[in-house]
Amino acid sequence: MTVHHEGVTVDWLGYATIRIAGDDTVVYTDPGRYGVLTGEWEPYEDGVGHPPSTDYRPGDADIVCVTHVHHYDPDGIERVAGEDTTIVAFEGIDGRDVERDLPPIVDLPYEVRQVDAKAQVTVDDVPIWTTPAHNEPDGPHTLPDGSPYHPEGFGCGFMVSVDGTRVYYPGDSDVLPGHRTLDTSLFCPPIGPRATMDRHEAAALAATIEPRLVMPVHYNTFSNLEADAREFAADVAEAGVPVVLDEQ
Repeated sequence: MTVHHEGVTVDWLGYATIRIAGDDTVVYTDPGRYGVLTGEWEPYEDGVGHPPSTDYRPGDADIVCVTHVHHYDPDGIERVAGEDTTIVAFEGIDGRDVERDLPPIVDLPYEVRQVDAKAQVTVDDVPIWTTPAHNEPDGPHTLPDGSPYHPEGFGCGFMVSVDGTRVYYPGDSDVLPGHRTLDTSLFCPPIGPRATMDRHEAAALAATIEPRLVMPVHYNTFSNLEADAREFAADVAEAGVPVVLDEQ
């Protein structure tokens, strides 16, 4: 399903992949991983709410935003990128994943701009802001040894303004104090409960910042990210904030 909102079209393509398209610009967040763009992803149970996997290779990206190494997929980037694509990537990606043999992101055949978690850049007349993204050490999203899944300095979130419409994806993060003062039109929170804000926390944040539309992402890709999107939507709607589910 394609969501039409304030002059842009937005698709959740699975996991953390979001496509944002204006009149002349296409932006992706975190393309790929787990077979969502190759046709190999399969639901972990029948009827799970998640976009279907397809062999997706449009090559139409003007900008690709990569939040952190867990979402860095060179094949996914190659599938959406064209010759003139610019990658805007968190600066701490290279060397952070010892379990996958990943090429350095700066070695990909595209212009790569590395950013920290509090940056403002403009690419092809598209303003882009980053925000911190991490799990709190004393919060619920920690490993068995007590360390956060995503420690501070591990990644970032992205706000992009396409044709004047601000779309915000927080990345893999708890709700952080800076989130509560954001001004965004379309809010795309992760609601899978394992290593990000869960659906309750995301709904409360949506009620606080009052975007003009909410579209949840990053859930039901596999069992550890299972979330009831309809209950999330009900909570957001009860707060008076419009919400849409881009899923099958």
